[in-house]
Amino acid sequence: MAEGTKHPQKLLLFYLTSHRPFGLGTLKIREIMPFVPLTRLPHSHSAVVGTMSFRGSAVPVIDMAAAVGYPPLTAEERKTASIIVTDIQRREIGFLVRSVRKIVETEWKDVMPPPKSLGDRAFITGLVTIEDQIVQLLDVELLLARVYPESVDPGEVVLTDVQRETLKGLNILLVDDSQVARKQLSDALDSKDVTYFVTTNGQDALDLMINANSDGRPIDILVSDIEMPGLDGYELTFNVRDSSSLNQPYIILHTSLNSEMSVSYAKQVGADEALTKFDAEELLHAILRGAERD
Repeated sequence: MAEGTKHPQKLLLFYLTSHRPFGLGTLKIREIMPFVPLTRLPHSHSAVVGTMSFRGSAVPVIDMAAAVGYPPLTAEERKTASIIVTDIQRREIGFLVRSVRKIVETEWKDVMPPPKSLGDRAFITGLVTIEDQIVQLLDVELLLARVYPESVDPGEVVLTDVQRETLKGLNILLVDDSQVARKQLSDALDSKDVTYFVTTNGQDALDLMINANSDGRPIDILVSDIEMPGLDGYELTFNVRDSSSLNQPYIILHTSLNSEMSVSYAKQVGADEALTKFDAEELLHAILRGAERD
């Protein structure tokens, strides 16, 4: 791998049960704090255990174990539990976990995709071995979609006839390892009758782009997630920009992280734009900007 593509990823390791470690990228995390008394939210999802005050805002707190199918933490277990306050998909969310272990450093190339035998209901996007233990990386987007199903609805976006026809003339490639994110991206384009390609990882995307280029129908717009097992969005972008044989697409990196660092690094590796998931109107207009480039 080229030196320019190296981008170490820090993971917070934590437990939902007494023995199985899970991981979450630290760029998503605002703060880790001990359990505090919560205000109950009526008519909320069963995994939402209440709200807490965080830096002047009311932040919902989700029992992560209950949300992914494990028994919820008991009142006694909560006394020694931790709350991970995150900034994901334009909102602050607190996750109640049994315990926090430590922060480790790894690289996305070391992360393996989950076995297909787990099916579409698994709340993990990848597996990585840390100190001889397999750590499961949580699919936070899927978790939030189950707790807040309305967040998956892309909403109606109004485009002119000219804009619709412009989108239909493009070869668009969507890349994301999260099934929820893929559905959001696909729904946004399906609603405008726009055709596209879709892959679940960076390596498949790169292979598809090479084949499309050979067939004389190169990809015009690449919309890729950043955090993916194997070839992540940064590396995919770097490899595309570093290739002399590929027609150069307009590259939009798409991330659940509300982070200036992510945007800055996206530009460094050659992305044209970096967007925070998920705003259908913002995405479609970014694609249109790519179509209108000189």
